[in-house]
Amino acid sequence: MSTHRQEGFSLLEVLVAFAILALSLGVLMNIFARATQTTILSSQYSQAASLIESKLAAVGHAIPLEAGSVVGDPENGFDWELSIMPVELSEDAVTEPPATAYVIHGSVLWRDLGKVRRLTLSTLRLGENP
Repeated sequence: MSTHRQEGFSLLEVLVAFAILALSLGVLMNIFARATQTTILSSQYSQAASLIESKLAAVGHAIPLEAGSVVGDPENGFDWELSIMPVELSEDAVTEPPATAYVIHGSVLWRDLGKVRRLTLSTLRLGENP
């Protein structure tokens, strides 16, 4: 009497292998999606920093160096605002300084996936006494 032996995988083994494959692919897709979102957000922060740095550099040239705030037109989905304030000196100063120091706060706002993102940078600038 001869015995006939079957070779190969059973249906249960194939189903378990497909389940493991599906779970692994799901985890990998999630990792790649998060990496893509992080890359996009990093690019947006880089664009925002570049925009606000250029606006801060323009103060005293294209943007007058005087107390107040300046709100600009949206650029590529980024709204920006500058706040310019003179630095208050102590009343103990003996002489009037030859220049006025201004603190400038620049903010950029944009929307990303339903969230409002903000980047704020600050600098000091010297201007003539009023």
